Amino acid sequence: MSFGHKLLPFWGKAGPALGQKYLVNQALLPATTQFYDDGRVETAMVTPFYPMASMVWFQCVFAGITLVILAGSVLGRMSFKAWMAFVPLWLTFCYTVGAFSLWGGGFLFHWGVMDYSGGYVIHLSSGIAGFTAAYWVGPRSKKDRERFPPNNVLLMLAGAGLLWMGWAGFNGGDPYSANVDSSMAVLNTNICGATSLLVWTWLDVIFFKKPSVIGAVQGMITGLVSITPGAGLVQGWAAIVFGILSGSVPWFTMMIVHKRWSLLQHIDDTLGVFHTHAIAGLLGGVLTGLFAEPQLCAMFLPVVNSKGGVYGGSGGIQILKQLAGGAFIIGWNLVVTSIICVAINLIVPLRMTEEQLIIGDDAVHGEEAYALWGDGEKYDSTRHGQYSDDTSHNKASIGATQVV
Repeated sequence: MSFGHKLLPFWGKAGPALGQKYLVNQALLPATTQFYDDGRVETAMVTPFYPMASMVWFQCVFAGITLVILAGSVLGRMSFKAWMAFVPLWLTFCYTVGAFSLWGGGFLFHWGVMDYSGGYVIHLSSGIAGFTAAYWVGPRSKKDRERFPPNNVLLMLAGAGLLWMGWAGFNGGDPYSANVDSSMAVLNTNICGATSLLVWTWLDVIFFKKPSVIGAVQGMITGLVSITPGAGLVQGWAAIVFGILSGSVPWFTMMIVHKRWSLLQHIDDTLGVFHTHAIAGLLGGVLTGLFAEPQLCAMFLPVVNSKGGVYGGSGGIQILKQLAGGAFIIGWNLVVTSIICVAINLIVPLRMTEEQLIIGDDAVHGEEAYALWGDGEKYDSTRHGQYSDDTSHNKASIGATQVV
């Protein structure tokens, strides 16, 4: 539905995408509806040198990561049954609308709104939808909200490294070929991510008197997010500007605005997805409209003569297009996500019970992420019978040797 034939100006037709006849055909990318005066299409349909199977998987991963990001907003209290219903509904009625509108040949695509690799389609939509879902689901337990330290900082750093490395494919793969555009995208992604990390870290040092590993990772993420809509459309010096602003604006909204605005305090966005993805994604989209370089735009965009505002002429209109495109994504996700949550809540509760909140979602599934007592687990003699909380008595071990 994200890349199907047009059903509505913002939605593609659903079609069979798993049959061999479809998957082995050469991939097709949509042509623009813009025409020269003599009637020729300005940008013809592109036929990359790979099958539709590659295209399907590439876009499947994009859709999947969008939901993973969104899940960070409702972490720790949304019921599993409600989540199982939410995922297909949100993908069908929210994600595919943004993806088709901006990438698959929809009205924003033909109007010339720039979103190189998903600043709007993925990050802005997941940030707004997650924030909206968090409102309907409600907050975590008071205990979790008061103290929610990271479980394992070393694993967080390992994950951050994998995330940064993977973002090269995330942004570099969007021209669907190994060309100048993809090379610029990978370079700009790393420039912006590094700059944003340093800016966020320095702000932590200035205001909190010490650097923070968590803050550095958040700065890295906001940098990678903000460059995403313009990764292959801006020059290297502009990527530094992206990084400076993406390391400071989301920092300001998270550390200052969040603490002073009652609405942000009332809605429990567990991992701060609104700040790190929605704010950073929208910021990157607007900056793309400001700094998009004309020659790079000509390599990627379907609308000719597209350029950023700093290049004069019609470039100023591009900023307005970016704002309008962002407003559409925000409005659609706000309304449709609310409808989905309300509809699901009529069938199954969106929120886990209070007892489930106390024991944690891992225990609800009968799992034990870490064998540590004291965070609400219930003792299960069938699983833990060979261990004893009573250390004053020796117990025989199961096996041939007894340790005393």
